[in-house]
Amino acid sequence: MSAGRRGGWLAAHSLLTLAFLWVPIAILIAFSFNTSRVNVVWQGFTLDWYGELFRDVEVLRATRNTLVVAAASTLLSTILGTMAAFALTRHRFPGRRIMEALLYVPVVLPEIVLGISLLATFRLLSMNLGLLTVILSHVTFCTPFVALVVRARLHGLDPSLERAAMDLGADEWTTFRRVTLPLVLPGIVAGALLALTVSIDDFIITFFTAGPGSTTLPLHVFSMVKFGVSPKINALSTLMLIITLGLAWGSDRIRSRSAGRDGAAEAGPAPYLDLTR
Repeated sequence: MSAGRRGGWLAAHSLLTLAFLWVPIAILIAFSFNTSRVNVVWQGFTLDWYGELFRDVEVLRATRNTLVVAAASTLLSTILGTMAAFALTRHRFPGRRIMEALLYVPVVLPEIVLGISLLATFRLLSMNLGLLTVILSHVTFCTPFVALVVRARLHGLDPSLERAAMDLGADEWTTFRRVTLPLVLPGIVAGALLALTVSIDDFIITFFTAGPGSTTLPLHVFSMVKFGVSPKINALSTLMLIITLGLAWGSDRIRSRSAGRDGAAEAGPAPYLDLTR
């Protein structure tokens, strides 16, 4: 097969793959603007469903719960994940290999298994299911994502920069604050955005650990689907899609810019760094 024909087949295959992935999403977005309540019939363009969505008290309550859970779990998992990444990367201690292996467990473990195990743990501790249990559950599976992203950033960090700072008279805290943290910060922010995305989208683990008054948007969408897929559900799903894609895009942009700055720093001379302040 010639190179031209091979390239044509690869392009066609890529287009079909993208169509398979994005056409259903495009249909969902299109029918969120449909005048008709029946999704299979297009009758006209309208924004009324988005207006009804913002006037729905249950949707607003679920949105508030989602934002509270996402913000709290992202903050806690970012702190814990960053600390774990520094500990596993910079220090040697007994059981380190085991800790590294256990770090991957919440990532590779099926969500239904993790949800059931968390539910059993909360029951064993006699904890009432609510926002607190949902937040703790999200911290459990978000922390490894942050730790893995920050560890990757730490592995790419040139240790000679820290040694140079300490040779110039900076103590350990100043070196961390003025050199290490700014270099690792893009990885921390990217990990936090990834944790925020995963938390907002989670359904299975939240389903097992949520209680009365702690319904999140994914759970509310599931309860709405039971009564039929209306354009209001499409509108809510579209908004969630936009938020999720925005967070994922932001995380990827931060990692890309960080990698670009690292390449530029390696190609050119190191900038002057004042460590006296």
